Order: sequence, then structure tokens, then C-alpha cells
Amino acid sequence: MDTIASLFSFITTPVSWVIVQFHTVFGAIFGPNTGWAWGLSIVSLVILIRICLIPLFVKQIKATRAMQTLQPEMKKIQERYKNDKQRQSEEMMKLYKESGTNPLSSCLPILAQSPFFFALYHVLNGIASGQTIGVINQSLLESARQAHIFGAPLAAKFKDSADTIHALNASVTDVRIVTVVMIVMMSASQFYTQRQLMTKNVDTTVKTPFMQQQKMLMYVFPIMFAVFGINFPVGVLIYWLTTNVWTMGQQMYVIHNNPTPGSKAQAAYLERLTKHVTQHGKVRRRSEKTIVKAIVAKGRDRNEFERKFINGLTKAGLAAQTDGTVVKSESPAQAQAEDGTTAAAATAARRQQPKRQTKAQRQSGTTKQPGEAEGPSLEKSDDEPQDVKPAAAKQPQKPGSGTRSKAQSGQRKGGPQRPKSPSKK
Repeated sequence: MDTIASLFSFITTPVSWVIVQFHTVFGAIFGPNTGWAWGLSIVSLVILIRICLIPLFVKQIKATRAMQTLQPEMKKIQERYKNDKQRQSEEMMKLYKESGTNPLSSCLPILAQSPFFFALYHVLNGIASGQTIGVINQSLLESARQAHIFGAPLAAKFKDSADTIHALNASVTDVRIVTVVMIVMMSASQFYTQRQLMTKNVDTTVKTPFMQQQKMLMYVFPIMFAVFGINFPVGVLIYWLTTNVWTMGQQMYVIHNNPTPGSKAQAAYLERLTKHVTQHGKVRRRSEKTIVKAIVAKGRDRNEFERKFINGLTKAGLAAQTDGTVVKSESPAQAQAEDGTTAAAATAARRQQPKRQTKAQRQSGTTKQPGEAEGPSLEKSDDEPQDVKPAAAKQPQKPGSGTRSKAQSGQRKGGPQRPKSPSKK
């Protein structure tokens, strides 16, 4: 570890200078030789570094989501070229280039923190060995060696011998208890951060190897922190515990306000957004407008939670616009359905559906549509003799057979009519 820390010695002076400046402020409040002054100086160093790394954290989020989106395509490439590793790598790089995704972007915050981490380790190691380093002179060195956090010196380690710990005016028991508690808290915070990401902010509609890798890291990282933690000074444990807590809070904020599409966090977010929009009739923040705009642009490609959100607005008489705003619908025709069509169009489509046929119509094979021209009338015409039997009138007539029909009915073509025969009783 000393060799690794020495590789980052070029940043030791800036890190030690920042710590000294914060120590000047907190020393005036708590006393220059107290553990609070030096401990809070380290915490402030972490906060300053993490604020500077926020742009990289945003890139990490975008890269992680882009990788989740590409997982189905990556899996297809792996299956297609499973016997040709070189071609598989070429297709992977081609996919990354076309999508504009860099797999290393998700590691940027950790890589950017590494120089500061090892520089701080180098500074604390110099304090433990009684050597001045960076801008820490002899007086500051003596002050730091007297600083204790709950009875444990900042430069003490779990594996230090009793003589080394006694030289720092501390007891072995205090150092072991404080370091174990910090290591447990550090590992627990790392586990919770990764578990929160896996259970709430992962698209559950896509099962990919990426999810299995994240699940494995959820258990591997805490174990790594526990193993390496026994070799870290108390000051470095403060640094790492602070950065883990910061990451956990930062991730909770992102999951709450900008969740991954298709995740449980998105379902909860859209439910809250629907409730607010239906109550107030508008979208509050710019981030919410961005999310609504993205949902409207998806159209038919919306997931289950996004369709539910659009339907909830429609039922409340609201309509989401392409610019991310929400307005009241003047008529049902302006309310969008979940598939992107209007309500009036959907109603008209339902009205144009053919009516259901009766059993007699299905058997006869004829269907009478609305507005269809009526067939030949079966009622008697005005010029037809009134004494014609109804049975004869109901018979269909063929073209040109009118004379024959009259003859068959007992009527003569011309002259006096034959009297009807009396009915026999």
C-alpha cells in the first residue's frame, strides 16, 4: 500500500493543503488538537471532492442506463459469435460506437477519487510515522498525533502493534473497537447502496447478464471493504465511510427524482407525479417536464407504468404535450389514449364496427346493414285487385310473368269475370 500511495505523491501537497485550511476553521471552533477538528477536516475534504465529481457522476448514470439498454443486443452478439472471440469483440466495439456508449464511463467517479484516496493515505501514514509531509509542518504533525476519534488516533490501524498504538497515546482496545465499528458501517453502507440500485432502479422487464454482474458486486464490494479496511488508518476509514454515505444519499436522490424506465422506482415516481398533476393541473419542475416529454415521444413504445400515467391524465381530463407540459382537454377528442390515438377517434372506430348478427341471419347467410336499400316490397300494390288471395300475393314474381300470375289466380285476361264458386260447407 505504501508503494501505491507513493505513486500518487504528486497530489499529496494539494490534499494536505486543503486539510490544513479546513483544520484552521474547525480548530478555532473545537480546538486545534481535538479529533473533531481533524476528523471534520477529512469529512470536508470528501464533500469538496464529491461536489467536484458530480458531473462525472451524471455521466456514470447515463452510461449505466445506456449499458442496460444495450444488454439484449450484446447478448445476441455473444450467442451469434460465441466461437469467434475476435469477431465478438469487434461487433461489441461497433455496437458501442454506434450507440455512443463507453463502458468505462460507469467507473469514472471511482477512478477519479483514487488519487485523492491514496494521497490522504500517504498523509496519514506520514503522521503515524512522525514525518512531515506536504504542507504539514512539525507543529501540525504534533497536533494531528494528539487528535483522537472516540479514543482512537487518526493514524492508528487495526493491525498495529501495541507499542505503535501506545506511542500514539491510545489503547489497543479503543483502536480495535473504533476500527471494527467503522469497517462494519463502511461495508453496510456499500451493501445498501448496491442493493438499493438492484431492487429499485433496474428495469425489471429485461433480464440480462448485466443484472447478474451487479448482483454479484452487491456482495463482493462489502467483503473487499472489510478485508482491506483492517489495513487502513482511522482517518482513511473516516474518508471512505463519508464517501459511501455521500454516494448512498446521492443515489437515493437520483432514484427518487430520475428513476430508470421500467423500474419499480419509476412506477412509484409516476404515481406521485400523476397525483400531483391531477390535483394542480400542471407540472412543477423542469426535470418533471423532461420526463413527461420523453414519455410522450415514445408513443406506442411506452412501458406499462408510462401507459398507466398517460391514462391517468386522460381520465382526469388532462393531456400531456410534446414539450413536457400538461394542459386541460377542451373536449374528449383532444385527450390522448395510451396508444397515441384520440378518444374521439377511438369512439368513432368502435361505432363503425358491424352489428352482431342474429342466429337466423347467420343461418340464412344474409345481413341487413344500416342504410342498406330495402328489397322489393311484399305488400299489395294499389292497382292490384283486392280479391287476390294473400298467398298468391306473397309469391315472388319474375320479370314478364305478370299476365301468367293473373291467370293462375283465376282471373281472365279480358271480358267478364268468372263468378266464384260457392263455398262448400
